[in-house]
Amino acid sequence: MNSKSPIAHKPIVSVIIPCRNEVAHIIDCLDSVLAQQNSGFELEVLVADGRSDDGTRALLTEYSKKNSQIRIIDNPEKITPTALNEAIKAAKGNIIVRMDAHTEYAPDYIAQCLQVMEETGADNVGGPARTKAKTYVQKAVAAAYHSKFSTGGARFHDPNFEGEVDTVTYGCFKKEIFEEVGLFDEELVRNQDDELNHRLIQAGKKIFQSPKIKSSYFPRSSLRSLFRQYEQYGYYKVKVWQKHELPTSVRQMVPGAMVLSFSGLAVGSIFSNIARLGLLGLSGLYGAGITAASIHTAAKNDWRLLPILPLVFMSYHWGYGLGYIRGMMDFMVLKRDASGTFQVLTREK
Repeated sequence: MNSKSPIAHKPIVSVIIPCRNEVAHIIDCLDSVLAQQNSGFELEVLVADGRSDDGTRALLTEYSKKNSQIRIIDNPEKITPTALNEAIKAAKGNIIVRMDAHTEYAPDYIAQCLQVMEETGADNVGGPARTKAKTYVQKAVAAAYHSKFSTGGARFHDPNFEGEVDTVTYGCFKKEIFEEVGLFDEELVRNQDDELNHRLIQAGKKIFQSPKIKSSYFPRSSLRSLFRQYEQYGYYKVKVWQKHELPTSVRQMVPGAMVLSFSGLAVGSIFSNIARLGLLGLSGLYGAGITAASIHTAAKNDWRLLPILPLVFMSYHWGYGLGYIRGMMDFMVLKRDASGTFQVLTREK
C-alpha cells in the first residue's frame, strides 16, 4: 500500500495511549474511545502505562477486565516515546491512532480520521487542539492556549484551520509509515510528535488537519505544572532542530530572547543607568503586551479570568524561554545529551 492508496475495507484500528499518573482522566478518556462509532472498522486499544503510582494502574486493570478491547502494556521507561513505540510494536492494526489520556474524543473521531485520510491521501491526519476545562486556573490556561500571544499562532491551535500542516495534534497513521521513517525518537521526552512529523515531511509525506476531527484536551490546572510543561517543550525543541540541523523559527526563538534580554538588562542595571532604562522600557512593553492580550482573551472567554491571565501568559513565555536557553546550553554549547533531564513527564507534580 502506498501513501496514496485508499484505506482497506474494514481496517483494524489500533488506538495507542501513553499513560502515567492519569487517575483523574483515564476512565473518561477510555469511555470516549470505546464509544467510537466503529461500524467501519475493528478496534483495539493499547494503553502503555509508565508504572503509575497514583492508582491509575489499578483502574486500568479493573477496566480491562470488563472491556476485552483494552490491553495494558508496561512502560518501565515512564516516558511518552517509549510508550508509543512499545504500543506500535504490539499493535495488530494497519491503522495507528495516537491518543492522549488527558483528552476526550468525539464519537466519530476515528471515523472522521479514516474519512479525511481517504479523501486527502494524507499519511497522517488529525484535528486541531481544542481545550476543555473544569477549574478556574485550567479555564484560564485553556483560554490563553488559543491566543497567538501565548503560543505564536501555530496552526494546530486554530480550531477552524483545514489544510496541510507541518505537525498535527496526536495523529492517525498507516502503520507502514513507521517501517519507512522509523518510530518515535526515544531521546525526546517532549516534542517527539513534531520530530516524527518532520521526518514524514522529509520523506515526501503529507500531513493534514481537519476541524471535522474533534477532541477536547484538558490542559494543566496549576501555574507551576504549566510552567514545567513549557520548560520541557522549550528544552526539547532545541534538541529537535539540532538533530536535523534545522534553523529554529523566529516564533520559537522569541521567548528565549526575551528571557536573555531581561536577564542581561537586570544584571547591567546594577552598573549602568542606560541598562536600567532599558530594563524599565522592556518591562513596560512586555507588561503592555500581557495586559492587552489578557483583556482580549478575557473578553473572548470570560471576564472572571482576567486577574490570573497575566500569570498564565508569563508561565507560557518564561517556562518555554528558560527551557529553550537551558537546551541551547546543554545541546549546543556543552554538547550534552538529554540523559537524566526531564525524564519524568509533568502533570500536576
